[in-house]
Amino acid sequence: MNSLFIYFLTASIVSSFVILLILLVKKGLKKHISARWHYNIDYFFLVLLAIPFVPRGFLPSLILPFNLDNWLNISHENGQAANTSSAITVGAEVGLADGLGWLQDFGIQTASAVSDYLLLIAMGVWLIGIIAFIVVMYLCGKNLRLIKESVKPIKDQQLLALFSHCKGITGVKSHIFLGTSILVKVPMTIGFFKIFIILPEPKISLNDVRYVLLHELTHCKNKDIQVNNIMCLFQILYWFNPLIYIAFKQMRLDRELACDTAVLKMLPKKHRVDYGTTLLNFVKAISCPAELFLTAGVGGSKPQIIKRIAHIASYTSESALLKVKSICVFAFIGILAFCQLPLISALAGTDDNIFYFRAGNVIYKDLSSFFGELEGSFVLYDLESGLYTVHNREMSVTRVSPLSTYKIVSALIALETGVLEADDTLREWDGTIQPFETWNQDQNLASAMQNSTSWYFQDMDIQVGKEALQNYLSRLSYGNYNISGGITDFWIDSSLRISPVEHVMVLKDVFQEDSIFATRHIETLKDALRLAERNGAVLSGKTGTGFANGFVNGSITTGWFIGYVENDSNTYIFATYIKGDDNAGGSAAAQITLSILENKGIY
Repeated sequence: MNSLFIYFLTASIVSSFVILLILLVKKGLKKHISARWHYNIDYFFLVLLAIPFVPRGFLPSLILPFNLDNWLNISHENGQAANTSSAITVGAEVGLADGLGWLQDFGIQTASAVSDYLLLIAMGVWLIGIIAFIVVMYLCGKNLRLIKESVKPIKDQQLLALFSHCKGITGVKSHIFLGTSILVKVPMTIGFFKIFIILPEPKISLNDVRYVLLHELTHCKNKDIQVNNIMCLFQILYWFNPLIYIAFKQMRLDRELACDTAVLKMLPKKHRVDYGTTLLNFVKAISCPAELFLTAGVGGSKPQIIKRIAHIASYTSESALLKVKSICVFAFIGILAFCQLPLISALAGTDDNIFYFRAGNVIYKDLSSFFGELEGSFVLYDLESGLYTVHNREMSVTRVSPLSTYKIVSALIALETGVLEADDTLREWDGTIQPFETWNQDQNLASAMQNSTSWYFQDMDIQVGKEALQNYLSRLSYGNYNISGGITDFWIDSSLRISPVEHVMVLKDVFQEDSIFATRHIETLKDALRLAERNGAVLSGKTGTGFANGFVNGSITTGWFIGYVENDSNTYIFATYIKGDDNAGGSAAAQITLSILENKGIY
């Protein structure tokens, strides 16, 4: 929910800037755009406001000339800059069954960032505002329902004949209910599927009725009533944004001006003054502006009618040149709106939370009995048959922090770039006191992997450099390969995110014949990951553990165990991810994995 809300806010901010730019362009080129095309351009407001509610996977994946993620230091998953949270490494030695007693299950504790609480407060305020506006709209809608109930069908044959004649002139063929009500003082059109044109009582002159019907039927032909309802929905969702009120106020005025223009085209020149006079007849009757937001009608606010009267007085037929210029401006603004899509994708993190897994050779199985009260996912890949076995489809493609499992690719990248030599992986301890005694000594790759010694891998990443790290993670398709969280901490519950399915796919790509890594470097890594052997099957892997609310409080909330089992004839690659309120660390993930592998006869 946090990620979705951040995406909504980010997309709405960018959309607001584009809406402001459109308003400025419209104002600057006002004389070069006809009334109808002014209103056509306003439809881009609705397109832009709809973008935050479009699934991010459907937004265009256009390539930007620079990496906005790194430029803005955006952390995709949690939607905050990496420096908003502090992280320390904590852990404990865990004895595992099956000869894995030496495996260290060190984890990560992340301090809750202030921005997380501010985000929750913002979400709460936004929802409260939505509820308040829904109540207001409901009350307005209730008044409109009362008006509908009070409507009496018109039986006057002269009026009905005029109505039929006006429908023919405007080209409206759909059924529209024409009636009168003592509750309305201004003619209005309401409804969505069933449209009502409601005239006030006492009756207005037949001449005025003619102009009113032409105006209201033009609204019906242009689907303005339905569009107005969509505008109301967006005003509820964007109640906090004053720019939306300005944009929609302008859109409503443009709608009426466009409608007036269409009516004036139908009328002889000598009747145009009478049409303007009809508008003036309703100015004094306007006293209930709230319901007008839910309707379309010949009325409107008094300032709007003044502008409309001025427009009618200065009306001239649209020239061919004005039409061409209007279309050109419309096209320009359309391109402007479209080019904003990749910007939103970059700022809000397109497809960052979910990996779209499209393999056809997948079997989904319910293995929840192995997880007990913990929520988790298990992914297994049979290298020989190419078959995936997946438990918990949703979690298997949900990206989360890799925690210490990242150290596998960290080691490979260091070996491949020459930062670490395959025949000499020893690195000296600099004397800085670490939180675990096993870290306070010189380390080689095997001991660093066994002890999950974070300083060892952080030093290597610093020497590899941000550019090379980014390059290798991108080539590996390692999750969202976002390292904006800082060269030492991006994998510690920060910007880097990966799903269980992607973990398996990365290991699969590492071990295939055309791997981007040298064979001797892969063999060096495999020696460091080797855990145990049973009946000719070798188990290798790495755990990862995340702590929340402080390690002292004992809240072990997330756990990883990824790796593979090799025997004489096949290799099985696996990834297990679990989460819970407590005791959901890497050791628990490893025990669950061992139970599943044993049940399947793999290990």
